[in-house]
Amino acid sequence: QLQLVESGGGLVQPGGSLRLSCAASGFTKSYYVIGWFRQAPGKEREGVSCISSSDGTTYYANSVKGRFTISRDNAKNTVYLQMNSLKPEDTAVYYCAADRPNSVQAMCVVGPLSDFGSWGQGTQVTVSS
Repeated sequence: QLQLVESGGGLVQPGGSLRLSCAASGFTKSYYVIGWFRQAPGKEREGVSCISSSDGTTYYANSVKGRFTISRDNAKNTVYLQMNSLKPEDTAVYYCAADRPNSVQAMCVVGPLSDFGSWGQGTQVTVSS
């Protein structure tokens, strides 16, 4: 069974940095996409960044381009989200998710849709002075 566990959230001042980790287990397919999503209170879920397991293709939401970097370590089955120049509007619960979508962008725009799709439990990121 597919399992995703996030870590690395916390409280950081504006302009600071955090690195989130998503440890995956139970994968039996060679191709999948892992994405980071976030949801703030009263707001819709937003796809932040996604990455392909096969060729490393990435996608970023406009709101985080130039500030966040997604990367993967296939040997450790772990995906990272390096978040720099954090802003108060980045405050949210961050979730990682996995699926086997038609494209990396599709994963980030609509989220997991297939029976393969899975979500982690989420980690809180708070950007505040």
